[in-house]
Amino acid sequence: MIDYDKENIDEKTVVRVNKIITSEDFTMEKVKSASQALVAILKWSSAMLQYHELLKIVNPKRAKVAEMNAMLDVVRASLKEKRAKLAAVTAKIESLEAMFKEKKDLEESLQAQIDDCFKKLDRANKIIAGLAGEKTRWTETVARLSNDYGFLVGNCLVAAGMVAYSGAFTAKYRQELESEWRKGISERGVSILDDISMKKLLEDPVTTKLWTAASLPNDDLSIENGIIMFGSRRWPLMIDPQNQANKFIKLFGRDASESGLDVFKMSDGNLLRNLELGVQFGKWVLIENVGEELDPALEPILLKQVDKSNNLRIGDKTIQYNHSFKFLMTTTLPNPHYSPETQVKVTILNFAITPSGLEEQMLNQFVGQEMPELQKKKDMIVQQNAQAAKTLVEVEDKILNGLTKNENIADILEDDELIIVLDESKRTSDDIKVRMKESEITEKEIDEKRELFRPVAYRASILFFGIVDLAMIDPMYQYSL
Repeated sequence: MIDYDKENIDEKTVVRVNKIITSEDFTMEKVKSASQALVAILKWSSAMLQYHELLKIVNPKRAKVAEMNAMLDVVRASLKEKRAKLAAVTAKIESLEAMFKEKKDLEESLQAQIDDCFKKLDRANKIIAGLAGEKTRWTETVARLSNDYGFLVGNCLVAAGMVAYSGAFTAKYRQELESEWRKGISERGVSILDDISMKKLLEDPVTTKLWTAASLPNDDLSIENGIIMFGSRRWPLMIDPQNQANKFIKLFGRDASESGLDVFKMSDGNLLRNLELGVQFGKWVLIENVGEELDPALEPILLKQVDKSNNLRIGDKTIQYNHSFKFLMTTTLPNPHYSPETQVKVTILNFAITPSGLEEQMLNQFVGQEMPELQKKKDMIVQQNAQAAKTLVEVEDKILNGLTKNENIADILEDDELIIVLDESKRTSDDIKVRMKESEITEKEIDEKRELFRPVAYRASILFFGIVDLAMIDPMYQYSL
C-alpha cells in the first residue's frame, strides 16, 4: 500500500474496486463488524479512488504547466540572451555617453579658452592703445634716468647740502655755494652733472604748480624755499618780512592738510595747549611773529623727541604723535639774529622778497586793478592747470601701480581692474590734455595782455628795493611799506 503507484491506477481496477465499495453489502458498519483492519483498507481504497478522480482534473493541468514551463524556459533563455544583448548595448551607450561628456567638456574648455583669448586680445589692444601715448615719453625718461644714474651720488650730495645749509641765504649766495660744491665734488673724483642744482634734482613740476597756484612766487628762490620747507628733517623757521611765506602756507595748507591748518602767534597764552591738539590730530600748525628767542617749551617738538611708543612729551603731558603733523614758524624781522643753539634746532629759510618775485606780484596787483576779469581768468587757469597736472600724475601712478603689481604679462591680461583703470585713465588723460592745450592758448593770450603792464611792475620793484636800500645809507631813511 505504501509503495502503490497511485499516479498510474488502471481504469479497469478503478471500475472493479468502485463496484465493490459502492455495493449495498459493503458498507462501513458491515466492514467494521467483519474486520477492524479492513476499515483502514476501505478508507485507503476510497482515498485512492478520490485521488484518481482528482488526477483526471490535475494531470491535464500538470501537462499544461509542464508545457508552459518548457515554453517559459525557452522564453527565459531568449530573455537572458536579450538581456545580455541589452547589457552590451547599455554598456556601449554608457561608453558613448562618457565619451560624449568628455568631448562636451573639452568643447566647453576650448570655448572658454577661445573666449579667454578674445578677452585677453581685447585687453591687450586696450593696453596697447592706452599706453601708446606714454611709450615715447617713458622711453625718454628711462634713457635719461639711466644716464643720470652714474651721477646720482654727486647730484644728491649737492641737493642734500643745499637743503641742510642754504636756506638762510639769498639767491646769489645759494648759486655761489652750489657752484663751489660742484667744483669741490668733481675735484674729489665723484661724478656729477655740470649744471646740477637742488631745484633741478628735487623739484616736482606738479607740486610747483600747486605751490604757485597757492600764491608762492614763481622765482627760483621761492621754489627752492618750498623744496627745503617740505624736504628738510627740521621744522622751518621762515624770515618773512613781506608775509609771502605766511600767505602761501595759509592758502596751501588749507587744502594740503587733511586735518586742517591752525595759525597762532607766539604770544598766544594757549599756545602749548593748541600745539598738543595739533600734534595729536596731525594738523599743520603755523606760528606767526616769532622773535629771536624760541620758547624752551617748544624744544621737544623742534627736536622731534618721539619715543619708541610714538609718544611726545610736551611740558608735563605725554601726547600720541601723529606723523601728519607739521610745524611751521614765520618771523617778520628782516634780519634776525638767531643763536647757534637755535639754528641747529630749525631750518632757517630766507623768504625775503626778490626783485623778480616782487615784479610778478606787482604785475598781478596792477592787472587785478586795471583788468580784474583778466586777472581772475588767469588765476582760474593757473588753478585748473595745477589741478590737471596733479590729476595726470595720479592717473600715471594708477597705471604704473597696476602694471607693477602683476609679475608677468599673463597676470596683466587677466586684471580687469587694470584695464578699467587704464581705460578711464586714458579718457581722463586725453580730456585733460585737450583742456590744458586750450588753456595754454588762452593763457598765452592773457599773458600777452598782461605784459603790457610789465614796465609798471618793473618800476614798482625797483622803487621798493631802492627805498629799502636807502636805510643802508642812513638809518633815518626808514619807510613803512
